[in-house]
Amino acid sequence: MNRHHWWRDAVIYQVYVRSFLDSTGDGIGDLAGVRAGLPYLRKLGVDGIWLSPFYPSPQHDHGYDVADYRDVDPVYGDLDEFDRLVASAHRLGIRVLLDVVPNHCSSAHPWFRAALAAAPGSPERARFHFADGRGPDGGEPPNNWHAMFGGPAWTRVTEADGRPGQWYLHMFTPEQPDWNWRNPEVADEFDQVLRFWLDRGVDGFRIDVAAGLFKHPELPDSPDPEADARTRDSVNPLAWNQPEVHDVWRHWRAVCEEYTARDGRERLLVGEVSVPSAREHAKYVRPDELHQAFFFDLLGAPWDADAFRKVISEAMQDIAGTGSTVTWVLNNHDQVRTVTRYGEPAPEGSGLGAARARAAALLMLALPGAAYIYQGEELGLPEVVDLPDDVLTDPIFRRTGSRARIRDGCRVPLPWSGQASPFGFTSGAEGAKPWLPQPDYFAEYATHRALADTRSSWHLYRDGLQLRSALHQLGEGTLRWLDTQPGVLAFARDDLVCAVNFGTAPVPAPVPGTPLLSSGPCRPGELPGSTAAWWIDGS
Repeated sequence: MNRHHWWRDAVIYQVYVRSFLDSTGDGIGDLAGVRAGLPYLRKLGVDGIWLSPFYPSPQHDHGYDVADYRDVDPVYGDLDEFDRLVASAHRLGIRVLLDVVPNHCSSAHPWFRAALAAAPGSPERARFHFADGRGPDGGEPPNNWHAMFGGPAWTRVTEADGRPGQWYLHMFTPEQPDWNWRNPEVADEFDQVLRFWLDRGVDGFRIDVAAGLFKHPELPDSPDPEADARTRDSVNPLAWNQPEVHDVWRHWRAVCEEYTARDGRERLLVGEVSVPSAREHAKYVRPDELHQAFFFDLLGAPWDADAFRKVISEAMQDIAGTGSTVTWVLNNHDQVRTVTRYGEPAPEGSGLGAARARAAALLMLALPGAAYIYQGEELGLPEVVDLPDDVLTDPIFRRTGSRARIRDGCRVPLPWSGQASPFGFTSGAEGAKPWLPQPDYFAEYATHRALADTRSSWHLYRDGLQLRSALHQLGEGTLRWLDTQPGVLAFARDDLVCAVNFGTAPVPAPVPGTPLLSSGPCRPGELPGSTAAWWIDGS
């Protein structure tokens, strides 16, 4: 493989900085903690890390409400610590991606504060979506759109004279006003933001809400105004996936290639792209746009062989057909953890979710393309589903009052060592509390315990990553589906075969002999239920 295109089959580890490792004892993870954890990630064998937002922020959505795109929030460190982190990662051969948030900012951002202080029709307000309300007194929102996190997508402001005034658009929370990308000042500002971090040595960017940015220029009513809030997905066609967004990614790609031309080090753009189909998804990874875009269909597929085969086939046909590679994900900081998601509605303690999560991980690592791993998945962490209401921080809970689909449970700080909270997460004095409480059972999943147990999920991930690097079959390329009995999914990558038994009863293995790697105990010639395995086919 041409290593200049390192990203095509890279495995990137998502670091949710707030919950990774705390170096200061305040109960919140930070950049120095990430730096301290780099040897662990090097041992695991990942190619790079993606850092969740660490910019100055009021933390209404834990950093996805950015007040300053060119600095570090003091709770996470400072720019000097960031530079040390990048240098340390590069010495270990680990690339660093930053999370950039171009769809919206914080209501504390200086430009938005200036917009609130300025008059209707001013250049300051033109950087955002300000509009007059409907009705005789302007008391109704400009349109019927609803925000992703619940409630209307518009908030009315009080003007300088104290009277109710215009409304501004926010597709998430009122503390996250949407930028107006039809204003060239916004594009110029983000051009400078990219260059600021590229000049500090980063290897690329994960782009939040990459199908957003542009709204329909007339801001008309939606035929299904509650679709985004109901699905918590970007499905309003008037607010997302507008054709002009592709011009932005062409420009950002050109900026990255400018830096690559200077030193030969290829920078990466990976987008959070939520669109209706793999065919629409493919438009974002055309040769002059994003290098990668997360393919969420695999994450959303039910535990079913036919469903997995369908989404994998569509991705290989539509996305890989652009010349890019598919970017596979099974989890991230917005989703229920895989062990819990795959275990429902199995009885608690059945172990079925853990077995399926291990099998899915081995399947993902065998697929052609890139893969992203959310922190803690390699430990087999389950979702924390019983957090008390008074500790929940997700704005979805604050805006709706509902615990349905809230995200705190997958963001509980990682357990590193010991038998009781804080499990080595914080270096503070005895009794220091992580920002979200860790359950007692996290002791079973602590990193030091996982490394010592060769049967742990950590070793499965590590062994899979090592084989992925060593076997040319698991680089770029295609796959060939194999005929199997119902409930079994099997494909070949040259002479390497990956098979997954989606059922619960053992089935004959598609390749005789002992598997090269398996997610559960396998006997020669047999594939147990809820298990994946790799074989070398020597026939």
